[in-house]
Amino acid sequence: MKVGLFFGSFNPIHVGHLILANAMVENANLDQVWFVVSPQNPFKRKNNLLHEFDRFSMVRQAIADNPKFNATDIEFNMPKPSYTADTLAWLTDKYPKYEFVLIVGEDNLNNFHKWKNHDTILNQYGLLVYPRPNSPKTDLLKHPKVNLIDAPMVEISATFIRNAIKNDKSIKYLVPEEVEAFIKLKRFYKE
Repeated sequence: MKVGLFFGSFNPIHVGHLILANAMVENANLDQVWFVVSPQNPFKRKNNLLHEFDRFSMVRQAIADNPKFNATDIEFNMPKPSYTADTLAWLTDKYPKYEFVLIVGEDNLNNFHKWKNHDTILNQYGLLVYPRPNSPKTDLLKHPKVNLIDAPMVEISATFIRNAIKNDKSIKYLVPEEVEAFIKLKRFYKE
């Protein structure tokens, strides 16, 4: 089974994430996309980050109707901050018959050399890259294990959604209905 790993804070998950994951399944010859909910990204500050179990719950609700999507909380029991290379090694050990590939936005390529064990990630797993607006071009796109996938450029951001909620604006159509209802019920992102 070929699995694309889509790492993220998903704070909250939104339709942009779902559109990109679907484009990966359809255009990158994947059997599944696994949403890897990261407790803490080593490159991001922790403020405004909902508890990992709440974010995981929202991801599960958002993808429940798609059998090609799966959510994993694998990083919850790993040292924090979590590093993609460590998670990949763990998953490869646990699922030796699966082929894993990393899904990243084009905007991540310029700093990819700063990632822990970036050469190992690149050469053992490879990258499926989705286009991002105004991303500077990089020679990494010429690497044989890097594939730019035909996907729509989605400019929806979790920051925009959190700010809308904080300012009592509607987030309808930005997140799945189940996620919107869960956010309202829990009164997330109000402060």
